[in-house]
This record gives sequence, C-alpha cells and structure tokens, in this order.
Amino acid sequence: MDGFSVRFPHGPGLRVAVKDLFDMEGIVTTAGSPAVQGIPATTDAACLAAVRREAVIVGRTVMHELAYGITGINAWQGTPTNPQGDHVPGGSSSGAAVVVANDEADVALGTDTGGSVRIPAACCGVAGLKTTHGRISLEGVWPLAPTMDTVGPLARDVAGLVRGMQLLEPGFAVGRPGSIGRYRPAAAAGVDDALDRVLGKLPEVLLPHWDEADEAAAVLLSAEAYANDRHLLATGRVGDDVAGRLRAGGARSTRDLQDAHAARRRWTQEVLRALGHVDVIALPVLRDAPPPRDQPERMYGLRLTLPVNLAGLPAVALPLPRRDGPPASLQLVGRPGSEEMLLATALALV
Repeated sequence: MDGFSVRFPHGPGLRVAVKDLFDMEGIVTTAGSPAVQGIPATTDAACLAAVRREAVIVGRTVMHELAYGITGINAWQGTPTNPQGDHVPGGSSSGAAVVVANDEADVALGTDTGGSVRIPAACCGVAGLKTTHGRISLEGVWPLAPTMDTVGPLARDVAGLVRGMQLLEPGFAVGRPGSIGRYRPAAAAGVDDALDRVLGKLPEVLLPHWDEADEAAAVLLSAEAYANDRHLLATGRVGDDVAGRLRAGGARSTRDLQDAHAARRRWTQEVLRALGHVDVIALPVLRDAPPPRDQPERMYGLRLTLPVNLAGLPAVALPLPRRDGPPASLQLVGRPGSEEMLLATALALV
C-alpha cells in the first residue's frame, strides 16, 4: 500500500498530504478506525488555513488506528509499505512518512503524542519535526492525549520541514544553530556509529530519570487515551491491539496517575536543567532498525521518544546513513519554542 487513504486531483504547487486525523471540510475524519462513524467535517482543522492558501493537498494518509500505536500496522485502513524494505513503517503517522519517502508529497502533516512523527520518519528514512506542545493549534484534530498531542511536518529533508513549518506557522524562519550535548541511551552499535560520524566528540548529557519519565509518559498517555476514546470500545470495532491498550488505560489507579504526574514534574525540571548547559540534546530516535512487519511489537522496546512528549519539548528526527543496515535516525531535542534553532542546527549537521 502506498500510504494514501484518499487521493485528490491537483495541479502544480507544493504538494501536501494530510493525516486522517485532521478535519477537512466535506470529508469524514476516521482516525484510521472502523469504530468512528462520523459525518463530513464542516470546517478544516485550524492549522490547515495556510495550507489551503499556499499549497495543494494531494491526499489523506493512513495511520495507526486512533493514533494509538507506533508500528503503523492497520488491518482496516491498510498498512503502507515501508520503502526501506520489509520493515514496519512506524506509527502512528505511517502513511505520512511513506508518501514523502516515495516523493508523492513534498510535505506531510502528522501528529506526535509519543513519537508518532519521529518514529515513522526514522523507520522510513525521512525527516520529521515534533513541535513544542501548544505551539500549533490542535483545534479540529482528533485527540489522543491532549497534554502531549502535537502537530508537525514530515519531509524528505530538513528544508522540507522548514517549508512545513511555514505552512503551519506563516512567517516562520530558521534561526542560528545551537550548541549540542550527547545523551547515550543503550542502542545498537550501528546506531551509535552513525551518530558518532555526524556528531563527533560532544559533551555528555546525563539524564538519570529517563526511564522513569518513559514509564510515567506511558501511564498518562494511556489514561488520557482511554478518557478520549473509551466510548468507541462499545462498538466492538476497535482493533485488538488498540482496544487492549485503551482498556489498560482505563485500569490506571489514582495512585498510578499521582505518581506519574510527580515523575513528570521531576523529569521536566531535570531535562530543562540539562538544556541550560547546551541548546540541543542529541540521541537516537530508535535503539535499532525497525523490526520486520511480522514482528511489530518489537517496536515498543526500540523507541526513545516518550520522555520528550512528557516535557512538551520540540524535537527533530533526521535520517543518517548506517553501515550495517537501514538508516539510523538522529533526534535533536531543544527547549520549548526553539524550533527555529533546532532546524538551523539540523541544517548545519546534514
């Protein structure tokens, strides 16, 4: 499958694809799920205003059901084929990554709640930008976990991400590159080697509460997802993988949520302190290459994205050549509102 759920006839201009999570006037937003029985939207999502004026929308892209998954496997809407080989395409913005990798769109708009722009970008060898939480309007975008949901562009390269941000935020312009520090989570040797060759020797950043933040983000995301989508479980049409995660979110106790909120506060203070010493923290998006399509659940042990969402920070994903497999993906994380500097830093690196 090529990544589109619907194609639109179009003329010349900047080609933009839109994830099936954004309201578009006259079209039903399905959120990639047969459980969603909607009616055509009466207005566009707010963030599409400049897209309508300055670009051409070439189609809607498929996604992991309800945006609640990072493999991109979707039995109902279809799973797009990863152009990098027999790997999962990543999710939840799976089709968005595939259509830009296949040069069927110049920019694709996706969402990122726990890695859903950066992970498919990493899986498919393209670039993606998770924006600062709250920077881009979510009005008219199907929610998953509102305290972590964000909108962001995917493109084949950083220049495409800049164009995407200019559509989402007219007047956007890159700034000056920032200083970089390196965080080294456990990762495959080939991934570390790919980052070493681009980054060289950098000061080390210590983030001792990374794993705690990862666990806390998963707790809060699941509870918020259940609150938003639990009504769909009664239809019996939600896929087994997503339904299981939603029910797990509904089983979170008050104590679970209190502990997760406390961990969020500790983590946010810790990562912002680290970003007081360097402008950018560099690390991989995934610990290793994406798994084959017949082993999708392995993805959940590979991601290095959730703590970024927990703190509401922006992050860029950039493909890097890897000597022993498909491209690795470099993640650059910055302070809230630092997209201009992050993209300038990315342009200086690749």
